[in-house]
Amino acid sequence: MHTIAPLWLWVTFVGIVLASLFIDFVVLKKQGAHDIGVKEALNWSLVWVALSFLFNALFWWAVKDSTGSVELANQKAVEFLTGYLIEKSLAVDNIFVFLLIFTYFAVPTQYQKRVLMIGIIGAIVLRTVMILVGGWLLAEFHWILYVFGAFLILTGVKMWWAAGKEPSLEDNPALKLLRRVLPVSKNHDGEKFWTVENGKKIATPLFMVICLVALTDVIFAVDSIPAIFAITQDPFIVLTSNVFAILGLRAMYFLLAAVANKFHLLNYGLAVILVFIGTKMCLIDLVKIPVGVSLGVVVGILAITMLLSLRSATATTKR
Repeated sequence: MHTIAPLWLWVTFVGIVLASLFIDFVVLKKQGAHDIGVKEALNWSLVWVALSFLFNALFWWAVKDSTGSVELANQKAVEFLTGYLIEKSLAVDNIFVFLLIFTYFAVPTQYQKRVLMIGIIGAIVLRTVMILVGGWLLAEFHWILYVFGAFLILTGVKMWWAAGKEPSLEDNPALKLLRRVLPVSKNHDGEKFWTVENGKKIATPLFMVICLVALTDVIFAVDSIPAIFAITQDPFIVLTSNVFAILGLRAMYFLLAAVANKFHLLNYGLAVILVFIGTKMCLIDLVKIPVGVSLGVVVGILAITMLLSLRSATATTKR
C-alpha cells in the first residue's frame, strides 16, 4: 500500500484522534448524564468540522512541502474533502438507524451520548482494520475494484427501493440472535450495561443497543469504505477522512435527530451517490472521472435532495 503522507503526519493524525477522544470523554464525564440540545450539538458539530478542515489544510501543506507540487497538493486535499463528504453523507443514513434503535429500546436521551461515544471508539478500531485490509486487497488484486463497484451499485438500488418505507427492528436477525444468546432485562438500569435480577447477572437493554449500534456501523462501513476507495487508493486519505467524519458522529446525531423528518428525501440522494460512485469504480480503467467532478456531483446531489426535502416538509406543514 502506497501513501503520499509523510510519517510525521501519521503521528500527528493519531495524536489528534487520541487527544480529541480524551477531551470528549473528560467533558462527557464532567457533564454526566444529560440531554443534549440542538445548540450544544450544533456547536460541537462545528468544532469537529473545523478540526477536519484544519487537518486537511495541514495535509495540503505536508504534500506541497514533501513533493514541491501545488497541483498534487490540491488534488490530494480535494480527495480528502470528497472522502470526508461521502462518509458524512452516508453517516446520515446511519444516524437514522441509530434513531430507530434508540426509539425501539426507549433509551432516554441523557444515556444515548455514552452509547454513541463507545460506538465511535469501536467504529474507529474496526474501520481502521477494514481500510488497511481493503487497501492491501486493492494493491494486490486490482479486479476487486469492479467487485466493490458492482456492490455499491446494488446497494444504491436497494437503498432507493427501501427509501420512504417504514423501517422495523422486529424482524432483525441480529436482534433475534442476541435475545436468544443473552437474557435481557425489560428495564433500563441507568447507564449500566449489566444488572442483577433474581440473583442473576443479566444484560440491560442498553447493552443490546451497544451491540446493534456496533453491528450497524460495520454494515455501513462496508458501503462507505469502498466508496472512498473509488475516489483515492491512498489508505491515509481513506482512513483520515473516514475517522474525522466519525469523530463528529455523536454531535451530528443529536443535531439531525431534532430535524430528521425534514430530510425525508435524503435517502434517495444517498442512493444516487452510491450508484454514481459504484459506476465510477467499474469504469475506472476506461473513463477517468476527475476528483473535482466527483466532489461536485456529491455536493450537488446532497444539496438538491436536502432542498427538495425542506420544500416538501414546508408544503406539508402549510396544508
